[in-house]
Amino acid sequence: MTGINGRYCRTKQGNPRNATPKLQTPNPAIFARMEGLLDQIQTYRKEIEAYEIANPQQLEEYRIKFLGTKGILKSLFGEMKNVPAERKKEAGQVLNEFKQLAEARYNEAKELTTSNGQQAKEEMDLSLPGDPVEIGARHPITLMRNRIISIFQRLGFSVADGPEIEDDWHNFTALNLPENHPARDMQDTFYIHQNPDWLLRTHTSNIQIREMKKGKLPIRIICPGRVYRNETISARSHCFFHQVEGLYIDENVSFADLKQTLYFFVKEMFGKEVKVRFRPSYFPFTEPSAEMDVSCFICGGKGCRICKQSGWVEILGCGMVHPAVLENCGIDSNKYTGFAFGMGIERPALLMYDVNDIRLFSENDVRFLKQFKGAV
Repeated sequence: MTGINGRYCRTKQGNPRNATPKLQTPNPAIFARMEGLLDQIQTYRKEIEAYEIANPQQLEEYRIKFLGTKGILKSLFGEMKNVPAERKKEAGQVLNEFKQLAEARYNEAKELTTSNGQQAKEEMDLSLPGDPVEIGARHPITLMRNRIISIFQRLGFSVADGPEIEDDWHNFTALNLPENHPARDMQDTFYIHQNPDWLLRTHTSNIQIREMKKGKLPIRIICPGRVYRNETISARSHCFFHQVEGLYIDENVSFADLKQTLYFFVKEMFGKEVKVRFRPSYFPFTEPSAEMDVSCFICGGKGCRICKQSGWVEILGCGMVHPAVLENCGIDSNKYTGFAFGMGIERPALLMYDVNDIRLFSENDVRFLKQFKGAV
């Protein structure tokens, strides 16, 4: 028994310091786990020796499986707490040998895959042609649009843009179109809202009105863009198409200036041999007005299916800006005059590229579009 100070004191039962300790019986389950750990290590050794590492991807998979933070080696070291104290030395020695084997296999494979990659890089023949890169093509409408813009830019015209959803005033009223004009009918125009009227623009003339309203004179612009009209879709017409309109306003602008501008455009677009004629016409926003035809450059004016055997192809409408349009936009019609013109882009594209169906331009058929890779 112990005293107050904690020391053992003699009793009749004898000195506890001389007592013989009792031997504990080993736990068979612990020895079973020890033998299982050694068997498991032996199995992993065989797996490492047979593991195939031929590329960096397989090398990384090996590292993660055996040497990673959640790998086999980390798991085996965690099992050491279950090994009996008298066998820890034996288990530790076996486990360290296994670790050295796993790391040696990794380093060997890493060196081999790196040298193979470097050798493959050194053996690459840089003089061989590279893999072909598929090159797209501009859309034929874009090609024609860019060509028209380029010609007029050489004459000092700049490009202006505007909204495709427009109100009635900019699309109709400011252009001197009367209230009973057919273009205002829902059978000809796509209306989004009525009272007040909002619609999909029927021409790019709305851009001209917006530019004139700014009051910055003189004006020399072209207005390319998409327009919408409620028409039956066929090989020759569509419910949407593209236009380029032009406007020139300054002092002392005459019809002769208009003719010379369009003469230059036609010669640059269709060639020096193309002939031009003007026919009187009527447009509410121009006075006088005309339509311009060019001799058919497909048949040379002899007559074909393109020109309907007439030898002529209508290409655009034009005229001097009506004084009422100038006044609607706050421009003094007594001081300033101007001319305007407008043409579709699809029609010259049909002629230039010999396309017989306008619907091909909007169907996105790759077989059709691939034909324009060499076009400029």
